[in-house]
Amino acid sequence: MDLDLRKVRYFAAVAELLHFGRAAEQLHIAQPVLSRQIRALEKDLGAELFVRDSHGVTLTDAGRQLLEDARQLLALADGTRRRVAQAAHGRRRLVVGFRAGVVVTRALRAFTAAHPDVEANARRVEWDDQEQLILDGTVDIAYVRLPIREEGLELRPLYSEPRVAMLPDRHRLAGKQEISLSDLDGEQWLRYNDPRPGDLPLRTIEEKFECVAAGTAITMVPRSAAEQYSRPDIVYVPVVDAEPDRVLLAWAAGRRSPLVAAFAEAAAGVGAPGSD
Repeated sequence: MDLDLRKVRYFAAVAELLHFGRAAEQLHIAQPVLSRQIRALEKDLGAELFVRDSHGVTLTDAGRQLLEDARQLLALADGTRRRVAQAAHGRRRLVVGFRAGVVVTRALRAFTAAHPDVEANARRVEWDDQEQLILDGTVDIAYVRLPIREEGLELRPLYSEPRVAMLPDRHRLAGKQEISLSDLDGEQWLRYNDPRPGDLPLRTIEEKFECVAAGTAITMVPRSAAEQYSRPDIVYVPVVDAEPDRVLLAWAAGRRSPLVAAFAEAAAGVGAPGSD
C-alpha cells in the first residue's frame, strides 16, 4: 500500500507536539478525526507509532523512525509541489542558497550568461535550516558548510578555507599576527551547533558580532566571513592549527534538474572566491 502523505503530515504534527489535542488544533481538524487517521496509518504500516497512557503520548521505536523519515519525505513533497506550480506558470527559475561569507556572484554571472532565459536569485541560509530549505524546494541548490545532515542530499565539495578567531578589540590576543588553539584555552565560546558545557548558543553571524564586541565570548569564523564583515570593535586573528572550514554544494538527491546541474558546473568552474 502506498504511503498517504496526508496521514504522514498528521502523524508528524502529533509526533512533534506529543499531544493529540494541540496537534488537531494546529492542523485545523477535529481531534477524533486525527485519532482515526493515526490509527489508519498504524494499520497501513503494521506498526504502533505511539504509546498512549495516563501520562500522555510518547513515540515508539517505529514512531521515532517514521518521524526521522517523515521530515525529509514531507520536505521533498513540498519542494515538488513548489516546482510544479512554478512550471505551470511558465517560469524558469533557480534559487541559490548561500551561507555567510560565501560569494556567489561569479557563479551566478557565469550561469546566467549561459541561461539568459532563467531567473536566478540568491538567498541566505543558516546552519540550522540549510538542509530543510534544500529539501522543501525553497532553494534549488546551496553553498553549505560542514557539518551538515546528509540524508536526502547530494553533496559536491568545492573548497576549504582557513578559520580565524573573532575577538573584541580589547582582547589580550587582539594584537597577535597569528595564534594557536591552545592560546584560546579557558575562553568562553560561542557555537552554532554541537555546543559543549558552558558554551553560548547562537544562530547568526550578526549575533556573533554583538556577543563578541560586548566581551561576552569569542568564536571562530571562516576567513571569507571575516573579509566581508568588519567592525572597529572586532578583530580577527588567524588560528594556525584550526581545522579548515569546508564549503560544499548541496541539492536534493535524486533530483535530475538540468538547471541545478548547470549551476553546479558553473560554480565548480569559477572555483573559490578570490581564485583566478
